[in-house]
Amino acid sequence: MRRWNPSIETADHEPGEGSGLGEAGSAALEFIVVGLLLLVPVVYLIVSLGLIQGQSLGVEAGARHIARSVSSAPDASTADARARQVLAAVVDEYGLDPDSLKIEVSCRPAGATCPEAGATLVVTLSARVALPLVPPILGLDRLALVPIEASAVQKVSRFWGVP
Repeated sequence: MRRWNPSIETADHEPGEGSGLGEAGSAALEFIVVGLLLLVPVVYLIVSLGLIQGQSLGVEAGARHIARSVSSAPDASTADARARQVLAAVVDEYGLDPDSLKIEVSCRPAGATCPEAGATLVVTLSARVALPLVPPILGLDRLALVPIEASAVQKVSRFWGVP
């Protein structure tokens, strides 16, 4: 009777073949390359979303504070001065681009002069956020703008225009 000897019957390959000696050290290189390929886009996404979030908080705060300051002002000239001061403070605080800001002020009910005692004031503030590291080649910087917008509603004081 013959006994099975694995060293004799499985010797179909050359010594050192399949033992992994040809791939020594490549796991660290693969980890670095794959890690960088995955890490760079994730870091860019986090930075971009943080920038957009910060700017959107600034736009929202600007719309809310402008609506409050205009609705509580005693007259149009004071309302305009307050709105300019609030906008300048928000632009400075949140680092907004003043060239990209657009302000719309309207009153409800439709047809009411804006602002008017007892009317509802709607302030809409919009801006564009430029994504980081986008070069101005072929107009890519104009395409990589994220629009953000915020609206605030405030009831105008009944004492508007009363001396």
